[in-house]
Amino acid sequence: MLYFLSDYTEGCHPKVLEALTETNLISQPGYGEDLWCRRAADKIRALCGTEEDVYFLTGGTQANLVVISSLLRRHEAVVAAETGHINVHEAGAIEYTGHKVIALPSHEGKLDAGELDAYMAAFYADATHEHMPFPGMVYISHPTELGTLYSKAELTALYEVCRRRELPLFLDGARLGYGLMSPASDLTIRDVAALTDVFYIGGTKVGALCGEAVVFRRGVTPRGFVTMTKQQGAMLAKGRLLGLQFDALFTDDLYWRISREAVELAMALKAAFVKKGYPLYADSPTNQQFVILTKEQKERLEKDAAFNVWAPLPDGRFAVRFVTSWATRPEDIEALRALL
Repeated sequence: MLYFLSDYTEGCHPKVLEALTETNLISQPGYGEDLWCRRAADKIRALCGTEEDVYFLTGGTQANLVVISSLLRRHEAVVAAETGHINVHEAGAIEYTGHKVIALPSHEGKLDAGELDAYMAAFYADATHEHMPFPGMVYISHPTELGTLYSKAELTALYEVCRRRELPLFLDGARLGYGLMSPASDLTIRDVAALTDVFYIGGTKVGALCGEAVVFRRGVTPRGFVTMTKQQGAMLAKGRLLGLQFDALFTDDLYWRISREAVELAMALKAAFVKKGYPLYADSPTNQQFVILTKEQKERLEKDAAFNVWAPLPDGRFAVRFVTSWATRPEDIEALRALL
């Protein structure tokens, strides 16, 4: 069976596992006060080129709900694209904290800066707005749920609206490595740090066993963030587990190398589908690839390959998703090509 279900179906990169094994019996303080958390945070600050506050949380959903609920006041809501992960695929985690998700139109998974600005203007022009949830911050992801990317110009325009409207901009980077290493990307991690108020670097989907590195612009970090992280179950007593993995991933550019390799294989996968005449559901330049299959094609491929059914289509066909990862091999792509 060929596995293209997601980018977290394997354990971790061998270099990460090696680091975990080699340091297993070394005693260190808990809750992120260890040597490796400090070292990984320093490496991330150096990558960003600024003095950022860095925290290691257990996973993506936890990072989203802790960051969002800690930045918002009790009467505020978070704005996201209608296809945004927090609006669709996180089981109402944000609403569970008492905050509404305000969904705006999605453009290939992205928010439009002009539409955000127009929404804010209309909100405050409404004489009854004090009876509504106030938009208090903006959430985006890069890559988006459809594997698409914000350009530097798009992110700059969005951040300018957020600054003018006094809305913190939060970028979900669960697949940030795959986004930044795409040949279609004109953003760097320094651009992301400069054009957001908080973002996170995904580990779970990019070679780690688990964990995300949350990066706040200095001065934006909410008071009591560490306490709220623990309160909401996103902190490990053995915090070294998270810091050590990021320390390994950011040694010798491992994070960027494995991300780039996964995207290259995804491009080969997409080319194979296109060559065989399969239509694309979304033209993604990252490690998530979306194609359209007939019922017969889906049933035939399912015998030998594992992938996600993304959405049934009105004409009886299916939008499906194939995902490459740091663990995908060139021979996996060749084997899938033979099945097409």
